[in-house]
Amino acid sequence: MPISLRDVSTSDLDAITAIYRESVLSGVASYEIIPPEQNEMAARFSAITGQGYPYIAAVDEVGNLLGYAYASAFRTRPAYRWMVEDSIYLEPEARGRGIGKLLLTELIQRCTSLGFRQMVAVIGGAHPASIALHKALHFEETGRLKGTGYKHGHWLDTMIMQRALGEGAATDPDPSVYPGTLFKQ
Repeated sequence: MPISLRDVSTSDLDAITAIYRESVLSGVASYEIIPPEQNEMAARFSAITGQGYPYIAAVDEVGNLLGYAYASAFRTRPAYRWMVEDSIYLEPEARGRGIGKLLLTELIQRCTSLGFRQMVAVIGGAHPASIALHKALHFEETGRLKGTGYKHGHWLDTMIMQRALGEGAATDPDPSVYPGTLFKQ
């Protein structure tokens, strides 16, 4: 089954809301307990894309949305503007088929092209499949926060992983071009 990647559009928000809902209710990637409604997901989408961060979808040959990924601000303080956090969510039947790797590879490429210098993964539940995906794409473990969330009757750890993008910290960035322009000083 061929998979293609494209930018997410507002017409995808029903499918994105459903995928995220399942993840909130069944998984540990998100520490939310109550799934947000579609209007909240639309507001989040607008906030992310409104700042120029990439938000991409994986679709099958007939256009069914199998998963999505986006980059967003790791923190909102101005000095962090060169770093993004990745998020990836998949339909249950799309998991284990390499779709997450396709999405994350594309997300890394787009963020590098945009001029970001670091990408961080904040992995809820320290989920082994997510850790393996990030390791496969050259993320390094930079920390484990123990007992950070309580969900589904269990205490959960959070794994922090990071990888350099482009020149990473080897050179100074140019604050006059995106993402330097994300925060006015």
